[in-house]
Amino acid sequence: MQGQISEPQTAEVLRLVAAATDEDSVSPLSEHVLLHLRHGGDTEARNLLLTDGGELAGYAHLDPTDPVEGPSGELVIHPAHRGHGLGLALTRALLAEAGPRPLRLWAHGDLPAATALASAVGFERVRALWTMRRPLQTPLGTPELAEGITIRTFRVGHDEDAWIAINRRAFAGHPEQGAWTRADLDLREQEPWFDPDGFFLAEREGRLAGFHWTKVHGSHPGAPAHGHEAIGEVYVVGVDPAEQGIGLGRALTLIGLRYLRSRGLPEVMLYVDEANTAAIRLYESLGFTQWDTDVMFRHP
Repeated sequence: MQGQISEPQTAEVLRLVAAATDEDSVSPLSEHVLLHLRHGGDTEARNLLLTDGGELAGYAHLDPTDPVEGPSGELVIHPAHRGHGLGLALTRALLAEAGPRPLRLWAHGDLPAATALASAVGFERVRALWTMRRPLQTPLGTPELAEGITIRTFRVGHDEDAWIAINRRAFAGHPEQGAWTRADLDLREQEPWFDPDGFFLAEREGRLAGFHWTKVHGSHPGAPAHGHEAIGEVYVVGVDPAEQGIGLGRALTLIGLRYLRSRGLPEVMLYVDEANTAAIRLYESLGFTQWDTDVMFRHP
């Protein structure tokens, strides 16, 4: 187990992740972990590299920083090295590194093998995150904004701190999104997919009231997004608690969906917590249906 890993080690891990993604049709690691891998790693995180016969066979990431929820982890075994107990060994190593606090473990795609592994080590299923999708060729509603609300796009170098503040207010009860810092935003501004033209801000009298940040997978800003791999994402929609109840979340979602359609995208996706029934009802009313599930397990 170590903190930041070297560039050659990072390249090996990313190749392992790509092989697992091809095999399982879902990435084994979250965006948060992949960002920190590509940009040098989180200084407080821990990385475990598992070798077998001189080859990188497994990788695990441990984030020990959440003071309320406790440490969280993610892991992946190379498809060529599965079936030999390496997942069990890697999970037990994560538990040992986490110490006495309960460890939370994310499993992406709700794969049967991940559920079996978690059960074998004594983890319990405690949370689920849905992936929802809808086609963009079908009709979209017209955004209706409350009186006094105006829409503009994100200005790099100007809106960062104000956005961090409203994001914290909008997601005060969310264990991941509500904890974002300026560094988390800065990392994403460095990503090739970052597109301020697809980052919509709602204002009332110069104060941020809500936002819809879109993302395009498999493309770059300004480029046509045609192709089988390109898909839009409702990356994050947030509304200031003082502005809830005026339909702003729905209007912002529609504004973003129309932008993604203008990019030539055939489909759009989003993530939503299974327990957030109000958001799920909103997305279902906009034509989204459940596509997949990520599961969080916790060790007692």
